[in-house]
Amino acid sequence: MDTKRLNLVDMAWLNVETERAPMHVGGLLTFRIPDDAPADLPRRIVEHYHQFTKAHSPWNHRLKAGRLQNVAPEWELLEEIDVEYHFRHSALPAPGGELELGMLASRLHSHPLDFHRPPWEAHLIEGLSDNRFAIYVKVHHSLVDGIAGMKLLARALAETKDDHDRPPFWAIEPRKRRRRAPSELSPGLYRAVAELMGDARDQVGSLPGFARIVRDMLKSARTQSGAAGLPFSSASSVLNNRIETQRRYATQMYSLSEFKELAKNAHVTINDIVLGVCGGALRRYLREIGELPDKPLTAGIPVSVRPADDDEAGNAITFIVASLATDIQDPGERLAAIAASTLRAKKSLSRLSAAAITQYTVALMAPYVLSLVTGMGGRTRPVFNVTVSNVPGPKGPLFIHGAEMEAFYPTSLVTHGQALNITVHGYADTLGFGFMGCRETLPSLQRLAVYAGESLDEIRALHGTKQDKKAAGKTTADANTGKTTARRRKSS
Repeated sequence: MDTKRLNLVDMAWLNVETERAPMHVGGLLTFRIPDDAPADLPRRIVEHYHQFTKAHSPWNHRLKAGRLQNVAPEWELLEEIDVEYHFRHSALPAPGGELELGMLASRLHSHPLDFHRPPWEAHLIEGLSDNRFAIYVKVHHSLVDGIAGMKLLARALAETKDDHDRPPFWAIEPRKRRRRAPSELSPGLYRAVAELMGDARDQVGSLPGFARIVRDMLKSARTQSGAAGLPFSSASSVLNNRIETQRRYATQMYSLSEFKELAKNAHVTINDIVLGVCGGALRRYLREIGELPDKPLTAGIPVSVRPADDDEAGNAITFIVASLATDIQDPGERLAAIAASTLRAKKSLSRLSAAAITQYTVALMAPYVLSLVTGMGGRTRPVFNVTVSNVPGPKGPLFIHGAEMEAFYPTSLVTHGQALNITVHGYADTLGFGFMGCRETLPSLQRLAVYAGESLDEIRALHGTKQDKKAAGKTTADANTGKTTARRRKSS
């Protein structure tokens, strides 16, 4: 049987796996069944998918057993998989709503994957209200990262509703790609591993810029006076404690076009609007449970950065740390503080060479990874308080056996020291927010999703259209008096 050695990054995801903190990511996709479709369409999809027992990379990778499993792990490449185990048919008592779907997704996401099999599974869930069904997928981070996994999943969806013969995602052969040298990789953690394993001579000239960032990072780690937006600059919060096994999951869906319009009117970026929504929601949620810190919470954010010394480089991926301005009550001032923080972080990185960006990424992530490997996660000062990711997705509608996908909600991981993850996934003209948290650490997490909508209303009142401002003003007034609004979308 063919085998494949895991790289250092994938090994790290295996080694930090614990019973209370499984390292899998995934997504929850909802579909609307067309009126002219057969009543048993979900069953027909399952039967069609169960015909495909041959799996391609990475879905056929199983961890090889042996004494060196934790030291030098390898994947075994299977010819076939137990497809009925990996793709399952589930149902909610009809008519299931968003709350019931979220509760089921919470339970499914709480359980670790079985490493005696390829570490992934999927569930088709029927019984949703309004003639809908859902597909929940989870995959271990050592097998594939969340962004790549969702791209592979999207390849199995059709661009037209008449395409009913497309095979499932595990049965699609991967595209062959030329193996790139370390210097061709985008700056970030994967490039860092490649350079550590290869030639790092070009990194010498980048040391001054890298040293400046590390100096600021260490200052923030040692003192309470570091500027918000630097790693280690935020005080510990309830989000940064040890976690338990069970998860709570909540979702919200918004219009991408509206976020673009709000960003344009406020002279900020779309991601600043996303962070503003999250910052406002976290401020209210933590204040209500009596856990709002005096210092602003910070977010670790994956961003695209173009190196200053590389005119031909495309988008480069690394992390920045930005303030969520949760210490500011006024929503307009909060959004301005967030935008200023993200702008400062991006400007700092834009001055660095590709090698310096790589070194910065390693310096940023090494304490986080080491804290998990050594069991110190949740016991030391956090690098940042919460991860907030904004992932672009397919631009047009997608279908499965004629049923159109209406929403794509990410389901990410939480760890010791990071009890909450907020990931946003784009699809067509929607932004699907997925709030994943530790059930015991963060009670009634669904309220956080509701408060995200109210935080967006505050931004609408400032930067929306006249109609938006009028509607948002009424909702904000209701929120300030403790009333709930009927137009708020249900959360899981």
